[in-house]
Amino acid sequence: MLLNFFSMKTTLSSRGFTAINAMLRPDFEIFFEAIQNLYDKEENPNGTFPLNVAENKLMWAVMKEKIESITKNKEIPDWVSNYTSALGSPSFRVVLAHFMTKHLTKCPMDPHKMGVSAGATAVIEMTSLLLGEKGDVVVFPAPCYPVYRQDIGNKSELERYDLVTHHNLETIVDEPNLSIEDLDQTLKKLQSQNKRFRMLVLTNPDNPTGGLYSIQKIEKIANWCILHGIHLIVNEIYGLSIIDTKHSEIAADYKTDRPFISFATVMHEKQSDFLHLWYSLSKDFGVSGFRIGLVYSHNEDFIKAYNNYNAPNMASNYAQWIMEEVLKDDTFVKSYIKENQKLLTESYILVVKSLKKLDIPYVPSRGSLFVWADFSKYLVENTQAAENAFWMKIYKNTGILLTPGEGFGHTKFGQFRVVYPSVCIDDLAVALGRLEVELLNECI
Repeated sequence: MLLNFFSMKTTLSSRGFTAINAMLRPDFEIFFEAIQNLYDKEENPNGTFPLNVAENKLMWAVMKEKIESITKNKEIPDWVSNYTSALGSPSFRVVLAHFMTKHLTKCPMDPHKMGVSAGATAVIEMTSLLLGEKGDVVVFPAPCYPVYRQDIGNKSELERYDLVTHHNLETIVDEPNLSIEDLDQTLKKLQSQNKRFRMLVLTNPDNPTGGLYSIQKIEKIANWCILHGIHLIVNEIYGLSIIDTKHSEIAADYKTDRPFISFATVMHEKQSDFLHLWYSLSKDFGVSGFRIGLVYSHNEDFIKAYNNYNAPNMASNYAQWIMEEVLKDDTFVKSYIKENQKLLTESYILVVKSLKKLDIPYVPSRGSLFVWADFSKYLVENTQAAENAFWMKIYKNTGILLTPGEGFGHTKFGQFRVVYPSVCIDDLAVALGRLEVELLNECI
């Protein structure tokens, strides 16, 4: 193996050689092409609509004004230019704990049980390094965010396992389908292969379906994980990006009224070393470029280890200071969350109206930035190649770039993720109009 590697005459390590062709995700190259040709009603009416990357731009004008006010009117504190705790600035963690307690978790959060890193990706990677051994298995209910595979595998060398709980998305009723029986079967299967089921990761609200786990189901899953010595991590990165499911235009899609209840409440009750929470400011606040993510855990050894390993992944002090000033303004944060959820709901309604018009099945979303929809009736055959061809056809003919289904770990071809807040609602309406024309003509 070593001889073969060196015979390749690369100047890189074996990891570097692998990374040469280890594409992060299949749509990134086209995404960067698309953002060079964005639609503009006046300047570029034939431009593109990248609806594939999870960015929320609906509230950027409001956030930008707030940040500019901070930088104009407040003096930068001296600590910003200095080294600080590898867990994150102490003052920032205090503000984060207050913000989360008041707006997200609604239960006490301790800043000393928190680690801050440069974005959600760094948090996931750090958690994987500290909780798993090479070859351990991390289970994700599928369909699931594709890049988790690289986040847990590139450095930690953990293995992703997609636990498929359904084939047709219409069978998802009220909440994600994951059950204790699914977990029991997965554990037995992995044990039969001499593999260790080390971590279970849930995203709540879910990516890509927008489904919301009930707190009762999450508590049952937590009990199962504690019983089997498996680490349960719940990613609440979309925890404040909630849809108004009582809105008259979509209320009929939902059988029950389900509020978002944070996993932190279960963690607070159980105080278990096997329960952990991920969060980031990237999605709820539309500041993915600021690179601020965090992990919260009652596992003291884990937090100590995080402190000792996190130095290469520390978030910028300047970004921490800016967001500290934003988050400690409770009045602004409350207003921001309310308006953001209103705009998310309006954009979501626009998308599902088009899907209904086209008779395209979708999962009714309760939160996140996505609609998960089934375009399989448009495929010329039931293959990955046909799915990819349809995806590119839509992009070439309409300028709309969807997130392709490849990599989500699901069993059915033709399913795509629509990121509806990545453009303003007026531009979204134009994009959906183009999509309707394209697909209605296809059916003629």
